[in-house]
Amino acid sequence: MTDLANVGRLFVPHSMKYLHPLRIARGSLSYFLLMLFAVAACETLAATEDVSSTKPPSAEMIRQQRKQAAGRKRRIIFNNDGNDSRTSPEEPRTHENFLSKRMTPLIGSQVDAIFYCTGVFNLYTHHSTESEPRFYHEGDVVQWAWELGNKGPDSLETMVRFGHAHDMEVFWSMRMNDCHDSSTPRNLCQWEKDHPECLMGKKGDRFKAGGNRWSALNYEVEATREKVYRILADVATRYDVDGLELDFFRSPVYFLPQMHGKPVTQEQCDMMTDLLRRIRRMADRQAARRGRPMLIAVRVPDSVGYAREIGLDLVRWFEEDLVDIMSVTCLFRLNPWETSVALGHKHGVPVYASLSESRFKDDDTRTSRRSPEHYRGRALEALAAGVDGIYLFNFFDPHSELWRQLGDESTLYSTTRAYSTGFNMTRPADWWLADGRRRFLNLPVPLPERYTIRQPIKLRPGKPIPVEIRTGEPSDPSDPQAVARHVTARVRFQRVPKKAETVNVTLNGRPLDAGSFSDEWLVYRVDPASVRRGVNRFEVQLAPGETDTLIVRDLVLVVAPR
Repeated sequence: MTDLANVGRLFVPHSMKYLHPLRIARGSLSYFLLMLFAVAACETLAATEDVSSTKPPSAEMIRQQRKQAAGRKRRIIFNNDGNDSRTSPEEPRTHENFLSKRMTPLIGSQVDAIFYCTGVFNLYTHHSTESEPRFYHEGDVVQWAWELGNKGPDSLETMVRFGHAHDMEVFWSMRMNDCHDSSTPRNLCQWEKDHPECLMGKKGDRFKAGGNRWSALNYEVEATREKVYRILADVATRYDVDGLELDFFRSPVYFLPQMHGKPVTQEQCDMMTDLLRRIRRMADRQAARRGRPMLIAVRVPDSVGYAREIGLDLVRWFEEDLVDIMSVTCLFRLNPWETSVALGHKHGVPVYASLSESRFKDDDTRTSRRSPEHYRGRALEALAAGVDGIYLFNFFDPHSELWRQLGDESTLYSTTRAYSTGFNMTRPADWWLADGRRRFLNLPVPLPERYTIRQPIKLRPGKPIPVEIRTGEPSDPSDPQAVARHVTARVRFQRVPKKAETVNVTLNGRPLDAGSFSDEWLVYRVDPASVRRGVNRFEVQLAPGETDTLIVRDLVLVVAPR
């Protein structure tokens, strides 16, 4: 029976495991094959359980295996939101076409792990009796990945097989509170409609924090936590994933007091911690059954205090060994990367810098921040701060050269990179937590954001304005990679001065020669030896005797190989 069971596992479509028996006529060939495969699978499973029960691994052995697996080198983690198959109706709905959209071009890249999300809460493209199918046809767009499981491996199984065939880990990524259903009705699953008591509010409600996210899950309700646990356990026990990602940044609201601008209680934090404990025990049981670790990754805010205020007790999670991998930040960042590195490494947890797309309101700023040069600068800054790798979110061009650059410092030093006062706005920290910025922001507000919120930098004679930029450049000035560079500082104005000599700029105490004009920018040549790894301090001011009124909109440091 063993050989027959193996044949069944290889060739029976994944979705046949969940066909209701009444849908197959008794006595038919399909019914016979289904029963045959079911018996074979049960016998194989029983044999496996008998073997594992003879010598169960100890809790300490499981923990050691987890630590070893967590320490695996991951140059780049690719968070794939599962919209590979969101295409025009004419597209071929095949496994090959599915993989070609985002994955096949990444073979041989620096991507060492795929964190694959198969949908929004309880609506997934993988097949399951626990959750509901995600499939829709709207206008000229179809989401068709669900169909894969009707004729072979489903979307998640396909991704697991692809990843493992190319030495990439595959985690299933669960968005712990995806709120797209508040504004997009097709994303609201039947379970949520049947359990309105598990939601934060009702359609039309608006909150002090979280805005109109009325459909967000309320984790204070036990039924919510139970449903989340069952969804995760269903995936963990049926798929050969390397781990589970709990994406707490999508979206960072979990308890009702937070949405009303009130403190989340310790009791509510304990509810979330207890859910993590259950998930940890479940993952370890599955690891013992299959003979290899099942890791738990989290994506969270880069501030212990901010996370605690939304119900995520990170310190306790680490102290209780509930987390194996941590990725930090998304659409806002509160601390230098070193803060998260110190927290994770203190507890033996690898830390990854999550880089998401820029959402500055100014079109020019947003476009420049999304350029390859700025992504390279962000990655180098994070790697220099000690992160264990780069995590890309909402970045889906599989042909971009960045997939073969961002995870390696030496590769990045051979490219042009740009450093700025900030890649994203800080305001979103207030969208999710009342006064979040005032209480937890430990970085300067980016210059483009200061300009848009009407707190611009106005230059005055004799009053230097400090501007901070962090880099990942080599710390040793004699390093060949440090010497062989062409460096410029670019200052953008609301209205450029009539003469370049109107503005004086220093970098780390060294005056820069007069700049040259380039559209709205003044461009200054910089001695490469004056650029530091980590914090670099500019000072910008009007030259003595100048009376012009100038407003600085941005400052960027560009480094290029000679």
